[in-house]
Order: sequence, then C-alpha cells, then structure tokens
Amino acid sequence: MIGHGFMGAAHSQGWRTAPRVFGLPAEPDMAVIVGRNPETVAESAAKWGWAEWTTDWREVIARDDIDIVDIVTPGDSHAEIAIAALDAGKHVLCEKPLANTVEEAEAMADAAARAAARGIRAMVGFTYRRVPAVTFLRDLIAQGAVGRIAQVRASYRQDWLVDPEMPLAWRLQKEHAGSGALGDIGAHAIDLAQFVTGLKLERVSGVVDTIVKQRPLLGSGSGLSGTATAGYGEVTVDDVAIFTGRFDNGVLGSFEATRFATGRKNALSIEVSGDKGALAFDLEDLNTLSFYDRTKPNQTQGFTRILVTESEHPYVGAWWPAGHMLGYEHGFSHQVKDLVEAIVEGVDPHPTFAEGLQVQRVLTAVEQSSEHESAWVRVGSGALTPAA
Repeated sequence: MIGHGFMGAAHSQGWRTAPRVFGLPAEPDMAVIVGRNPETVAESAAKWGWAEWTTDWREVIARDDIDIVDIVTPGDSHAEIAIAALDAGKHVLCEKPLANTVEEAEAMADAAARAAARGIRAMVGFTYRRVPAVTFLRDLIAQGAVGRIAQVRASYRQDWLVDPEMPLAWRLQKEHAGSGALGDIGAHAIDLAQFVTGLKLERVSGVVDTIVKQRPLLGSGSGLSGTATAGYGEVTVDDVAIFTGRFDNGVLGSFEATRFATGRKNALSIEVSGDKGALAFDLEDLNTLSFYDRTKPNQTQGFTRILVTESEHPYVGAWWPAGHMLGYEHGFSHQVKDLVEAIVEGVDPHPTFAEGLQVQRVLTAVEQSSEHESAWVRVGSGALTPAA
C-alpha cells in the first residue's frame, strides 16, 4: 500500500478484515506499506499490521513478491504510480478520483487496458458503491422498483471547512488535489448516480466557487483536521460545486458537492424518482433505504424505511445477525472481497479505470461550464463543446 494517511487506515482495515469474514479464494498478505516520512510510516506499519515499511515506492513495485499495489496517496501521484505498477505486472487499486486531470486519467485507463490483455486488473476505490444499502438500491432499480426513471438528485455535503481558520491542507491545493469539493466528494455523488441508475452523464451545466480564499498554513495534520502555523496561503480549489446534468437517456439530475454545509458531517445522499416509485439513501443513516411504492393504494402510500441488515441483502450475510448495524469501515472490506475475487476469477473488477475516466470527464466538464457562465458542456475529453 502506497500512502498511509486517512485512507491508509481505512484500506488497511479492509485488507486485514476481509479474509477473516468472507473466506476469500486467495489470502492477501499485507507485505509492505510506503510513506515519505520514515517515522510516521513505521508507526502506521506497526499499528495497522503491515509486515514491512519503506519510503521508496519504485523499489516496492519492482519486487517479485508484490502482486497488488493499493494507491492511497493524494491525486497528484496517482498516474505515475498506477501506470508504473500496471506496466510492472501488478494489479492496482487506486483511490478516487482516478487522477487530477482528464489527460492523466486517459493515460491510466490506457495502461489498464494494456495490462488487462496480460491478465492484470485495475479498480478505482469508489467504496460507497459497496455500502449494502447502496448496492441493494441499485438492484431494486434494475428490478424495476421505481419504474421509468424521471429524475435523479445527488449531493455530498460536509462542514469541515466552515471555520475560516481551518489550515491549508493538501486537499485545498490544486497542484495536489486537482479540485476541491467537486473532485474530492462530488466524484462520489457522480459515481453513485451513474452506478445505481446504470446511466451515464452526457452533458452538464454548473458553477464552482471558493468561499474562503486564504487560510492559515498547515503545521501538522491528520485526516481532515490539522493545526496551523504562522502565515497564510491561497486556497486554489473550489469549496462548493452545484451543477445540473443530463443523462444519456435524457433524464435530468441535480448535483451538489460542498464542504460548507453547516451541520452536515458526511451526508452523501441520492434520490431516484420514477413513475412507479422512488428510492432514497443517506450515508449518515447508512443501514437504511427509503422506498416509496406508487403502485400501492392511495391510502397506504408513503415512504417506507427498509433496514438493510438481512442476510439476503448484499454483503450482509457474512457479518452479524439482522439488525446489528454495519459502519463506514465495512465498505473497504467489501472492496477487498470484490477485488480479490475478480483477480482470481480473471475478470475486470468494477469500477474499472475506464469508469474512473468517465467520472473525471464529468468533473472537467463542470469546471469548464463554470468558466463559461454555466454554459451546457458535453462530457468528453476534447476542448470546450457547448451542448446544442
């Protein structure tokens, strides 16, 4: 595993736990963890159960005993590491968003396609797909529960940047993060909407904004928190992104990504409305779905709360008895399960790098739209093309 911050802890939990719970067809060996700081990476190795640590990722991907490379670094290094690992014959799991630019994501998708021809697999870490309630929502839509989809609403709202004295972490610097709320959390809303509906966003119209333009320099940080040091620096990414999208079947979707939604801690939500019903999910209540069945008699219609903890629900049967809740960390175990099983079976795990590239193109189209007074922009890898 290359990187060992917030996502390093979550991914380590997945690698450590999945083999114990799911009886995988191959046993992942947590061989080596990589970080830039010898002291902190050594601490992470001991804390999370990695056998070795090093500061040289190139040395690691050259090793014959390494089969899988898990990338949890900031976005500015995703392309270099992933392409090198795939070319070296390693399976790759890469955190989202896939890259910082469409050009980087295209190069990564090309490398993944070359590797796939040699039996090497690559997957993007859109982990929320593997929350049981989300996977079940996708299954219900595919079974026709909402009928013909009429509208999609998706948002990801957090409030950890409301305080203007929150220090200037790497997520607030374009050279490291690529974009702000749009790429960091908006990418999840985009992927979720496309995943549960089976549709692809074709064009977008949106706006991005930076609310606090200068912040104290970062002294030290961990996860989404940090302490400041002397001086201020420029925030070079967006704080909020709001956009409308039209899917490839003509359906409209509305999207919001913000880190200034006061009181919202980790509110990834989606609602899909159709002519037969509606389904809604909120990550802050991640064991439940809300289902409105329009085919019922008028006097009994209303949103029904479904507790997604039964053994028949996706992934749940390997865990606890019904009603015993799962949490944020379980999605990372489900991610490991799906990746390892796909590698052993010789099939592409989802989401593929090609799917990650599609999300990257949507992110870029939203930024292009904002730069051109919210003009409709067709999602694609070329120059700005206002939609007809």
